[in-house]
Amino acid sequence: MLRPVHLRTLFDRLARAIITVGGLATIVSILGIFFFLFREVTPLFTAPSAKLTQRLSVPALLVDEGPAQVAVDEHREIAQVFTSGAIQFFDLASGQPIPLEMPAQVTSRQITAMASGGGNAPRLAVGTADGEVLFLKVGTTTEFTDRGERRKRPHIRAGQPIPLTKGPIVRLAYRANDHGSLLALLSKGGRLLVVRIAADDVAGDHPIITELPQPKGVVTALALDALLENLYVGTADGQVVHVALSETESPEMRAAYTVAASSTAVTTLGFLSGDRSLVVMSEDGAVSTWGLVRRADAPSGWTLTRTHTLRAHNAPVTAFAPSQRVKGFVTGDRKGNLFLHHATSSQTLLRLATSEFPIRAVAFAPKGDGLIALDGAGQLSLYQVQNAYPEVTLETLFGKVWYEGYDQPAHVWQSSSGSDDVEPKLGLLPLAFGTLKGTMYALFLAVPIAILAAMCTSQFMHQDLRAKIKPIIEVMAALPTVVLGFLAGLWLAPLLERMLPAVAAMALVLPVLVIVASFAWYLCPLSVKRHLPQGQEALLLIPLMGLGIAGCLWANPFIEGWWFDGNVKAWLSSRLGIEYDQRNALIVGIVMGFAIVPVIYSIAEEALSNVPKIQIAGSLALGATRWQTVLHLVLLSASPGIFSAVMIGFGRAIGETMIVLMATGNTPILDWNWANGFRTLSANIAVEIPEAPHGGSLYRVLFLAALLLFIVTFVINSLAELIRQRLRDKYSHG
Repeated sequence: MLRPVHLRTLFDRLARAIITVGGLATIVSILGIFFFLFREVTPLFTAPSAKLTQRLSVPALLVDEGPAQVAVDEHREIAQVFTSGAIQFFDLASGQPIPLEMPAQVTSRQITAMASGGGNAPRLAVGTADGEVLFLKVGTTTEFTDRGERRKRPHIRAGQPIPLTKGPIVRLAYRANDHGSLLALLSKGGRLLVVRIAADDVAGDHPIITELPQPKGVVTALALDALLENLYVGTADGQVVHVALSETESPEMRAAYTVAASSTAVTTLGFLSGDRSLVVMSEDGAVSTWGLVRRADAPSGWTLTRTHTLRAHNAPVTAFAPSQRVKGFVTGDRKGNLFLHHATSSQTLLRLATSEFPIRAVAFAPKGDGLIALDGAGQLSLYQVQNAYPEVTLETLFGKVWYEGYDQPAHVWQSSSGSDDVEPKLGLLPLAFGTLKGTMYALFLAVPIAILAAMCTSQFMHQDLRAKIKPIIEVMAALPTVVLGFLAGLWLAPLLERMLPAVAAMALVLPVLVIVASFAWYLCPLSVKRHLPQGQEALLLIPLMGLGIAGCLWANPFIEGWWFDGNVKAWLSSRLGIEYDQRNALIVGIVMGFAIVPVIYSIAEEALSNVPKIQIAGSLALGATRWQTVLHLVLLSASPGIFSAVMIGFGRAIGETMIVLMATGNTPILDWNWANGFRTLSANIAVEIPEAPHGGSLYRVLFLAALLLFIVTFVINSLAELIRQRLRDKYSHG
């Protein structure tokens, strides 16, 4: 039988082992969380790559100097080459042409220009040497055998030719939507025409043809947007002419913009996915994106403005193709180089030396995981591309970016939209700012209240009263934050909106009442003070402050009429330029401050109460007043604990989710204004992660936000511990 001493030793060792294992498990868990977050974030910053997987020689029939287009299906199994000679499909597995009967309308005509309908549209428009336009529908049909094997069969259908002009068509742009088709073409004689074909005019028997005035320079490129509202004309003298189009009115030549160096021809024009950003490529190899931006001094209210400048080629740009999924595009030049760009991040991601011959045509695979290029020697080059997160860089995450539709560069978080064509805006700075803003507003309210309350209960309050008040304050920490957020968003926010004048009055009235009451108590004779035990004087403030609050609430309409001209929100807007949102930083400061007051109070009160009583008695014996003793002795001795309390409250506030999620309006903006909302990193993760596609850019950026919170909290807590240790060493007493 074990003796009591041995039994106690055994329990001590067991407790030590359990504590050690628990501590090690905590450390391992924290490291595990860190490495998991790091693993999910790392792919965002992997370098893009491209691998040449196949190179084919097309038949001699397809090698010529005329227009050319290429395409590849989503599985990268069938390639399509379309030149002025013919249309040919290739089986990429075998490298052999796929037999295809060409429509008579194509074989009997000389093709001099061609243009795609845009996006995923399988329709093509081709211009002929006779001044006709022919619409083609080219694509593949997928079939499955009885064994489940997938087979693809190419097909091509052609409509009847539509005569539009005399002489060959040398430039052509084409777009189609539910309202009809629109063509812009340039004839060899220099005529620039806009042709509109209604949706119900299937055969094109009644085209509406409008001839545009000849620009100053020779026309070298044409581009139409998907809305059929804007035509851009590139010229040989480095200008782009903007033509506004309308279904009911004649085309309007808006303005001419210099987009390239003097006497440098615009070689190619094209649109990114979504058709909002115009890509301009020139003879000197320059590549840039442009967009219509609101300008008050512009005649039409809009002006074409350069938004991004990409890496330039060292030869004239001869081919362009946009990605169908992101704001990326590929350009080819006369020396056989391919450049892979991304507009949002202003990056040129890859440079591929395909051949020594000019690039005649290039295209993305529909999934964005491949490229196909046709060069002047008649070779088809197929690349496999790894470029999963082109829109994510340190600059796009934390710097200003000029997004489509914006008048200037800005910090923006907007991960989703009503259209897949809108570029994701993944700026983390507004979220980091919102996190800091919410934390500062909460601490601004909680720190003075919690520390002063701790000073009052530990140093001035009667022990019986302290024994009742301290547990009540600490129980507040058990309130669920989701309940506090619910009350903040649905009860406090509309109440504060109605009672804002009364709240403003309370900020002035209540401190004055406390000061006056304290001074009156100080002047009271001892015969009056003896009736209330020392340390319970604060109880007198409760009814006094209750009366002050009730008076301010009663006077709310009178205060609003006298002080705020009858409408506090209009007064804030006109006088201070503050637009009041119902869910704002003030609401979060009040409610989240209320949530962290118990945390700060409890730790600070323990630190103040643990100051040795003998030191306090010695200070009082030497003639110091109670207040002087608290300020000059107790606060300094307890400063390490008070600092720890504030840092723990800071960590509690910076990671708060539900209160800010339900009470801020979730507006990711950069503004310290107390009257508008914000969005924090933690709330953003809670909102976005359920809808984020696994492994996508948004998914990994949310993990990056979590990693940033993890690192910031770790660094702040580590620094706080170092400072606490130094304070303890400085002010500790043996």
